[in-house]
Amino acid sequence: MGKSNDTSKKPAPVNIKNKRASFDYEFIDLYTCGIVLTGTEIKSIRANKASLVDTYCIFINGELWVKNMHISEYFYGSYNNHVARRDRKLLLTKKEIRKLQQSDKVPGFTIVPTRMFINEKGLCKVVIALAKGKKEFDKRQSLKEKDDRREMDRIMKR
Repeated sequence: MGKSNDTSKKPAPVNIKNKRASFDYEFIDLYTCGIVLTGTEIKSIRANKASLVDTYCIFINGELWVKNMHISEYFYGSYNNHVARRDRKLLLTKKEIRKLQQSDKVPGFTIVPTRMFINEKGLCKVVIALAKGKKEFDKRQSLKEKDDRREMDRIMKR
């Protein structure tokens, strides 16, 4: 009667990041949005077979689309498997879309996906950022801060 021996394993949480985006861009504003996927795409994402490298967002007919996102084909998928790199629609409120459209028109600003995850309800969500490109000296400053933080952590552990 004491402890119950629960051997059911939870799958590893899905948390796919675009690390390059934080190096190349300074984030101004973050938004969490849904994404329109097919059945085999969500299965590949749950298996952590996706990448956000070199992805960006554009507006087409008043809707926000993510371009160049790679979701590997599902291993057990049959003839109705998805295309790995296709445009996928992002789901935002009209108010958020209007705000992003106005900001995207300003030169130097872009919209980049920074993270993809599965929420507690089992839905795939994408975190996008309104971002401004960093100059070369800003990138060097980011590397210096990262090295300083690593050095401080190393000293504190001693």
